[in-house]
Amino acid sequence: MVWDIDSTPISNPQFLALRRRLLLSYLAVMVTILGSSALAVYQVVAHNLNQQLNNHLLTLAETAAQTLEVVKHEYYEHRGGIKDEDDEDLPKNLSDLMKHYQKNEVLKVKNNHQHHQGVEWFDEKQQLLVREGNLVPNWSLGENLATSDFICQKNNIRSLALPVFYQIRGQAQKQLKGYIRASESREMLNAELNRLRLGLVLGGAIALGLTAVGGRLLTRESLKPIEASIEQLQQFTADASHELRSPLTVIKTNIAVIRSHPERIDQGDVEKLEAIASSTEQMTRLVEDLLLLARLDGKTMTHQWLKIPIDEIIEDLLEFAELEADKKHIILTSHLRPNVLVLGDAHQLQRLFNNLINNALQYTPAGGKVAVSLELAEDSGIFTVEDTGIGIAEEDLPRVFDRLWRADKARVYCEGGTGLGMAIAQTIAQTHGGKISVTSQLGVGTCFEVILPLFR
Repeated sequence: MVWDIDSTPISNPQFLALRRRLLLSYLAVMVTILGSSALAVYQVVAHNLNQQLNNHLLTLAETAAQTLEVVKHEYYEHRGGIKDEDDEDLPKNLSDLMKHYQKNEVLKVKNNHQHHQGVEWFDEKQQLLVREGNLVPNWSLGENLATSDFICQKNNIRSLALPVFYQIRGQAQKQLKGYIRASESREMLNAELNRLRLGLVLGGAIALGLTAVGGRLLTRESLKPIEASIEQLQQFTADASHELRSPLTVIKTNIAVIRSHPERIDQGDVEKLEAIASSTEQMTRLVEDLLLLARLDGKTMTHQWLKIPIDEIIEDLLEFAELEADKKHIILTSHLRPNVLVLGDAHQLQRLFNNLINNALQYTPAGGKVAVSLELAEDSGIFTVEDTGIGIAEEDLPRVFDRLWRADKARVYCEGGTGLGMAIAQTIAQTHGGKISVTSQLGVGTCFEVILPLFR
């Protein structure tokens, strides 16, 4: 769907398609920019939040490390030399172990339903001494902890294991005394990131909506001068073609009168009169073609269209085409699927198919072949004309449907053409909601294909 906020909607389908492409291209660029920006913001914020969590765990572990010597001393005093690690009398929590230290708040760990933390004290053999907090990881400390801290994340829990060293007087090397593991739930971090994602999505949607409105305005304003110029050119073409018809008719009439009295014509003027008649006829066809194009451009009068059996139209055209093919010694074959119905204008469709068939006959030398077919494919009718003619160079294919253009080699076989036949065929196909395409190889042949939506 193409938005149009003008009071007078554009009827030209080419401008509607151009506006749609411009708007979609603008939106695609903005989506890329907004998406990249949002992703970059999310990555930066997520990295900072994760770094803050790591720093908090490190601070918590370093604070607890200052109490490791005291905790080990109190723990071994409570054990009283007993080696049984499962002794129920041994304190499991720091608060139980350090009762007489609580007034000094050796370590304060947050314990509530919104902020889950936990700290664990280990000796140098990674044996758990005591813990504090409401979060306890269920995995071991890990290996290679002798020199640096280690961060591990499992089950939405992030933990940091910190080896604790003490400097022994008189020795250069520090001695490992144990480990501290600080853990914290990622629930608050995940909630913060979810809010960030939601904010970015909502902000991006609002920005994209505003971009769509702005793109609508920009595409409309940018196409206004072009549309006005094209409309003026179309009107000029129609007016000029219409005005040229009268003098051409006068010329043709006078030539016909002169030809009706051959005794009054000097023998030296016969060739000149024939040249004038031929040029007038060619000019008349050119004017008629220009007038037809001017009328077709931007016109979609679907309310006047009827259900048309195009197979019957093609059969009628082939009857006349066979005569021309016989004169040129061209083999003309056809394979038409019956009862192919489309919604359209019979005269325009007749002109479309006639142009393509005549084009194939004109550019195919004697002894060549022209094959015409009509097939069905899902909801479309496919009309093809394939010849073994002179073909079209690959670099010229994009210009086949340009107005008043013909390849130089084609002029040899079609001296009386106007160069508008393919442009008219394309315009009629597009007016009927279809499309036309061409494939060709120089010296081998050409194939035109027309796809039209079926009447259902």
